[in-house]
Amino acid sequence: MQKLPTPQALAGVRVLDLSRVLAGPWCTQTLADLGADVIKIERPGSGDDTRAWGPPYLKDADGQDTSEAAYFLGANRNKRSLAVDLATPEGQAIVRKLAGQVDVLVENFKVGDLARYGLDAPSLLAEHPGLVICSITGFGQTGPYAERAGYDYAVQGMGGLMSVTGERDDLPGGGPQKVGVAVADLFTGMYATVAILAALRHRDATGQGQVIDMALFDTQLAMLANLGSNYLCSGKAPGRMGNAHQNIVPYQVFEASDGHLILAVGNDRQFAKFCDIAGHPAWATDPRFATNAERVRHRAVLVPLLEDAIRQRPRNDWLAALEAAKVPCGSINSIAEALADPQAQARGAVVGLEHPLTPGLRLVASPMKLSATPVQYRHAPPLLGQHSDELLREAGCSADDIAAWRAAGVIA
Repeated sequence: MQKLPTPQALAGVRVLDLSRVLAGPWCTQTLADLGADVIKIERPGSGDDTRAWGPPYLKDADGQDTSEAAYFLGANRNKRSLAVDLATPEGQAIVRKLAGQVDVLVENFKVGDLARYGLDAPSLLAEHPGLVICSITGFGQTGPYAERAGYDYAVQGMGGLMSVTGERDDLPGGGPQKVGVAVADLFTGMYATVAILAALRHRDATGQGQVIDMALFDTQLAMLANLGSNYLCSGKAPGRMGNAHQNIVPYQVFEASDGHLILAVGNDRQFAKFCDIAGHPAWATDPRFATNAERVRHRAVLVPLLEDAIRQRPRNDWLAALEAAKVPCGSINSIAEALADPQAQARGAVVGLEHPLTPGLRLVASPMKLSATPVQYRHAPPLLGQHSDELLREAGCSADDIAAWRAAGVIA
């Protein structure tokens, strides 16, 4: 008996992706990994900005750089690319036609820009009332900053994240620090994915589409999580703590005799176990350190004691003893070490895909592990315009129209 293909949760859902760079493409890649058919609209000639954000670039079979930047490859698998010029009436008509054949449209144009092309939300919903439209901007569709362009770096600063990231101001190296990856973009992409799935469920129940207004700034504020709550409850804005935790002690990086490790004690029982391993059981019953609240209050006394004790032994000795006692801890790996870790290997953290320019493309896998509808890696990130003809034929366009549009530079 022939084995049937494994189903995917979003099989049959079609997405028109007019977004660029990271927040929008991260959202649509997640939808595509779950089975959605994502049509990526790109500018002829240049495409998504991140195609040129290198080096590094994908290398071909001879080890030479190709035109495909690693940045682009990390956010655009499982999509098909249609290169079309939205500045032309014909290009606008093509995208409007496609908008009537999809379930979701994702875009990250500046507020009001799509109205110039007749692709604004009111126009599209008037014609296609079941369409789910997700608009991603820096600051949202309303408010005094709505017209501003939004960039992850600026939003990390404006949204408070850089005020709590980096070394303490009273220590060497103190001062504002951004996070090493574009977390405001990535979180916005994930929140957008959740909102789209909720809107699709509502559409399936009622037939009614809607507009999702996602903003990097809103997301960054939400991402403050417990630190935002700390401020709202206390009236005191948290500051930078380096590698220490605002609300838990000890929960930070320590230096062993031959390297660094993370000690992440989450409760008093774990602290008592640590004290036994460290050879200082009395710390666990010291009134200044017996509870987390007191450890936080007496951080300045306790942490130097811990630093001195941990410095006496090698890192791997500490990690082995702490892991055996189930005290949370960890090494600090490079990206190379993290992806080569046995746990990463066991979890399939790296996937290989056949790419038109090389047989050896490797990408970081999706973290979503679904038992019945697993993520599938159907397509490598597309070349610019790789699927233009295929997608236009599927949309019902004639061969003569496609040829004429290509000759006029409308498509590529």
